[in-house]
Amino acid sequence: MSDNLDAVRASYAASANGDVNGIVSLLAPDARWTEMAGFPYGGTYVGADEVLSKVFAKLGGEWEGYQADPEEFVDGGDVIVAIGHYSGTYRATGKHMRVRFTHVWHMKDGVATRFEQFTDTALVREALKP
Repeated sequence: MSDNLDAVRASYAASANGDVNGIVSLLAPDARWTEMAGFPYGGTYVGADEVLSKVFAKLGGEWEGYQADPEEFVDGGDVIVAIGHYSGTYRATGKHMRVRFTHVWHMKDGVATRFEQFTDTALVREALKP
């Protein structure tokens, strides 16, 4: 395994343990984090502070039991791909969702310089509808 793969795996392990700082500690100061258009928090955010406030704070506040569970990793050296499922219950509606994701991590020496999310945003948005 590569250092880059180990770092990405550690980020998901931190997430599973509720350690948000462990997730963003992987990010370079100017890392670009892109949530897919159509996703509730869609857009590109730069740096750990923006990712924390515009993505993870909202996930933690609006969802119960939200998880990103990777099932497979593809080690491309400087590009690591994670494939798995999101799950959680949207607090405002009480609706549960489970949807596939693909995450593409661009890495340099164990540090993420770019992250991009791919998922079925329509399935996620169904949980948001009253």
